[in-house]
Amino acid sequence: MLKVEDINLTDWEFWRRAHEYRHEAFKALRWHADLVRFEEPDVVIVPQGPGYYAVTRHADVVEASRRPQDFCSGKGATSIPDMPGDLHEYFGSMINMDDPRHAKIRRIVSRAFAPRMIRRFEDRVEEVAAELARDVAAGRGSGDFVRDIAARLPLKIICDMMGIAEDRYATVFDATNVILAGNDAEFLPSGDPEQIALALLSAGETLKGLVEELGRKRRADPADDLTSALVNANIDGESLTDQELGSFFILLVVAGNETTRNAIAHGLDLFTRHPDQRRLLTDDFEARVPGAVEEIVRYVSPVTWMRRTATRETTLNGHEFQKGDKLVLYYYSANRDESVFTSPERFDILRDPNPHVGFGGPGPHFCLGAHLARREITVMFRELLSRLPGLRAAGEPDRLESSFINGIKRLPYTF
Repeated sequence: MLKVEDINLTDWEFWRRAHEYRHEAFKALRWHADLVRFEEPDVVIVPQGPGYYAVTRHADVVEASRRPQDFCSGKGATSIPDMPGDLHEYFGSMINMDDPRHAKIRRIVSRAFAPRMIRRFEDRVEEVAAELARDVAAGRGSGDFVRDIAARLPLKIICDMMGIAEDRYATVFDATNVILAGNDAEFLPSGDPEQIALALLSAGETLKGLVEELGRKRRADPADDLTSALVNANIDGESLTDQELGSFFILLVVAGNETTRNAIAHGLDLFTRHPDQRRLLTDDFEARVPGAVEEIVRYVSPVTWMRRTATRETTLNGHEFQKGDKLVLYYYSANRDESVFTSPERFDILRDPNPHVGFGGPGPHFCLGAHLARREITVMFRELLSRLPGLRAAGEPDRLESSFINGIKRLPYTF
């Protein structure tokens, strides 16, 4: 086992290492007697902070998630350094809020996601997935799975939900790639923190401007889409401001596109590497697909971590925290915790129970879109495995260089 003193989660070199190395490192951290503290990344545009504790055990991640009064999100959940001004809310919306503002936004958004609208877009998932599978079946028998399938499904569903025109899909896709680029030079200017900050702000402004323009139209002339429901919702005198609408849209397209896209891409890679699990699934698809979806999300952990901040002196399973201490909840590690999952390194679609935290821990910040993500993964693999039984990955994934998203940029396929 690796020595804890040789592990540095802040160093980009750690996140360039193979996943096998990372899993061994997190295993060492889980088995360490106490939580380990790391220095924060030096991002130049903000002062370097006091450091953070890596929360790697499943029980600790679950407990911290259940206690928002002790471990808040409002200081920033999607960035380890403290972002200047209100940028953490700008890019994270509800993820980076605490009650009562978090509760207000969630109430309005939950009301907009009415059962009728949910049913409509569940049906739409089946239509889009069938269309994409037909396109691939009619193609040349090979290609990039991310471009042809994994990225297109969630992008189209979310844009359709919001009422975004098809000619703006590429704009939305490109902006989300920038926002979740991590340290990947393919999407961000390399080596210049100010240019990186400008690129992120520009991508955010692109998405915010797009939905605010649409929101103004929908206030005057509502349509049967989520934007109309959001901008015209009024619950006990509360409604979304333009800023809140823009920030929620950034969250929706970033979280909804990138995480589902990566789960689907990883899924094909996993079923190619584990043909026995693929056979298990195809032998009784409808009975086994719910477990397969949960196991893909556990095994992959599309979102690697979220941050919390201690609001007061408190303890977490024996560790004492002071007010202001930062905790980073590593879902990627919790989902491999040997005390919870038998043989966690094994990809097993029959795993039961499977109490993973791939959609976040329990509590007010559990993923609002988990149901839709599960639906999209289920329907996409139903279409692919029935229409293209020979479909498989044809090479190694081209992985995103990020500590936050376990992403695949490209995955060659053949059938």
